[in-house]
Amino acid sequence: MSGLFAVASKQNCAETLIYGTDYHVHMGSEYGGLAVLGRDFARYIHRMNNANFRDKFFDSTKDFETNMGIGCVSDLEEQPVYIKSKVGEFCIVTSGRIVNVEELADAMMKKGICFSEFSKFHVNSTELVARIIADEDTIEDGIKKVFNKIKGSCSLLILTRRGIYVARDFFGRTSLVLGKNEDSFAVCSETCSFSNLGYETVRDLNPGEIVLMTENNIKTIDKGHNIRQVCSFLWIYTGFPASNYEGLNSEIIREKSGRLLARRDKGIDADLVAGVPDSGLAHAVGYAMESGLPFRRPLVKYTPTYGRSYAPPTQHLRNITAKMKLVAIKEVIFGNSLVLLEDSIVRGTQLKNFTVEKLWNAGAKAIHVRPACPPLMFPCIYANSTRTNSELITRRAIKEIEGKDIEDISEYLDPKSKKYEKMVEWIRKYLNITSLKYQTLEDMIIAIGLPENDLCTHCWNGKECKGCINEKV
Repeated sequence: MSGLFAVASKQNCAETLIYGTDYHVHMGSEYGGLAVLGRDFARYIHRMNNANFRDKFFDSTKDFETNMGIGCVSDLEEQPVYIKSKVGEFCIVTSGRIVNVEELADAMMKKGICFSEFSKFHVNSTELVARIIADEDTIEDGIKKVFNKIKGSCSLLILTRRGIYVARDFFGRTSLVLGKNEDSFAVCSETCSFSNLGYETVRDLNPGEIVLMTENNIKTIDKGHNIRQVCSFLWIYTGFPASNYEGLNSEIIREKSGRLLARRDKGIDADLVAGVPDSGLAHAVGYAMESGLPFRRPLVKYTPTYGRSYAPPTQHLRNITAKMKLVAIKEVIFGNSLVLLEDSIVRGTQLKNFTVEKLWNAGAKAIHVRPACPPLMFPCIYANSTRTNSELITRRAIKEIEGKDIEDISEYLDPKSKKYEKMVEWIRKYLNITSLKYQTLEDMIIAIGLPENDLCTHCWNGKECKGCINEKV
């Protein structure tokens, strides 16, 4: 997943653009990029590698004056992309994942369309979107063509001489929110970028909505629709605690999630409640409030140089980040039984080798792990967090239990079934923990507070009722 930010102002907004985009660095770790419009278009792209975003970009843009710009922090590919075409010059950034990118690229190359931007030897999906748009008569028609052709998800910002086109994913899986202050308008993926920059939230864009943002106003091009499937993980894990999605704050929802976990966990013998930093902390606060057990911090994150351990592109880099960023406090851990709140368990290797092991080595008496979401059973097809079944600890457990890979895993999806119990027990033993109890899908949805039909829950139940952009609304 990537984070997007843009601003159109009556004043020079170069500094605002840098700071606003910087508030999205938790959404990606590979590339940061900015595009601005002065007399001409200019774009800046830097490889992040856990570097400080602000330091990377201030040197290259400190003397640049612009009243319009777009920014992106990407977890996979280099952005922005610049295109000069029959619809004019523009720079574009995108967020999401296009499942059929290679299929679409092959069809376009047969028509003579060339691609120059590549991400690890694959067509850059942002350039693909740009080429689709540039092949139409207007940018507005091009964006609608993108929504009609792609499978997966795509939100985008397009910087033009007319203004900044803003379009939210057709089913709203990723977030885009409009803001304003006295002399400018802005749009962001993460509303935490607004408050310190003096913006007030105007509203979330509708799914499929397209607007044109200038320094003077926001013009609706296509109002979109009200059918949505927002990524549930925004509230549970990927979103920043101070950010709101659909008007719902992620910190508050994580506290509710922890409370609901505690209500199903009566009678547990423990001395303290802790969260795996950072995204597990609010879940742990909620659990502590509901259970009456004290909240403490046996693990602290060395924040200055280590980001999220799921974001790096290789397992080796993920392991290094996970190992180095968490520091155990033996004086808090020794001799105590802990309830440990984690946002989720994906592969399980980091939790086992770089979290649980540190707690045992520091003298923990017992470790009870409570993930804030159900077991992840399907790879994400709308973002870039997980790609294959083999990455998921649940699928490894099922293969060990069944003796082979199986297609029908319906029994393992039912938390009341024996096979679900066997799967959870296998994972518990693999992680080397005292007990393991997952959040239920029902309680996760209750904590978020939106109807299930408004949420994407594919990772947990494989539900794809609106999985294809081509389906009619």
